[in-house]
Amino acid sequence: MQNNDYYIGLMSGTSMDGVDAVLAQFDQTAWQGAVAHTFVAYPSALRQALLQLQNVQSNELAQSALLAQQLARLNAQAIIQLLQQTGLNAGHIKAIGCHGQTIRHAPQSGYSIQLMDWALLAELTQITTVGHFRERDLAAGGQGAPLVPAFHQAVFADNTQTRVVLNLGGIANISILPPDQPAWGFDTGPANMLMDAWVQQHWACAYDDQGLLAASGRILPLLLDNLLAEPYFARPYPKSTGRELFNLSWLRQHLNGQEAPADVLRTLLMLTARTATQAIISHAPQTQQVFVCGGGAQNGLLIETLYALLSAHQITLSDTTALQLPPQWVEAAAFAWLAACWCQKQAVDVHHATGARGARIAGCGYWV
Repeated sequence: MQNNDYYIGLMSGTSMDGVDAVLAQFDQTAWQGAVAHTFVAYPSALRQALLQLQNVQSNELAQSALLAQQLARLNAQAIIQLLQQTGLNAGHIKAIGCHGQTIRHAPQSGYSIQLMDWALLAELTQITTVGHFRERDLAAGGQGAPLVPAFHQAVFADNTQTRVVLNLGGIANISILPPDQPAWGFDTGPANMLMDAWVQQHWACAYDDQGLLAASGRILPLLLDNLLAEPYFARPYPKSTGRELFNLSWLRQHLNGQEAPADVLRTLLMLTARTATQAIISHAPQTQQVFVCGGGAQNGLLIETLYALLSAHQITLSDTTALQLPPQWVEAAAFAWLAACWCQKQAVDVHHATGARGARIAGCGYWV
């Protein structure tokens, strides 16, 4: 007999553009489907303040605490929108799983900082709130990321073939889902984050809609080769990365200053496609299907480029809509699932992806 509970998942990625909220149903931790989604954009001032915290500065502790409160209020707004959209109220929701906003990721030093006032979020919503998902994995010797392969396996795996879920968020990461062993994966390199930063600098818009700006440029082979020589790409997994490495300062050290902005953008797009494809071919050559999620699924040129590269290896490419979950919903839905696992005291087996010493119960909660 099914006893379905509602959970809400909240996800703010490295692109720092806003928060996705997904309402999903679970029978204990068994996926029963996503019900609704909403998105709340970050105000420009909040985004700039978060970006500034990427760098060492004075008064960081006070600034972090105040921004965590702002983020809690914005996430609460997303939850209110979701409840209004579905006609539900706080009493219908078992728990919230909230990732928080990553501002520093340094697994080599044993920490990864996600900014959020989870206690305030619980107070504002009057819903049990679960956060701090990465810390236990880090304490067990893992990278703390990626956490989503276990969710992808629970929802997307097929018992007859190897599938890969390619998340094109700020950073690109893959979840490899073999039919006969636990899922694993890693961050393959930059995706939207680096392209968005370049677009914002040169065109004063948030992102390259459908890849149209990149389409007006050409690939610069020497620049692409230099970018591909970054040691991170050849490093063995487990590995994870972020804005600490792949930022405009990293890019500029490879530029001579004479490149046309559109050519650099087109080259960055190819960098994302090449590194993701190479990771799949090198680590999961038996892959038959790749399913894309994340904001990059909306970049038509990036998807066309990936399709061409993967087709050369007889691998098909779709987005996760084909698996009954829209691309922009997937990561937030994963944190709804992680909240369900925490409530059920179920360990999350991601150590094959993160390098931790074993499966752990992920998260820390505030009961209401």
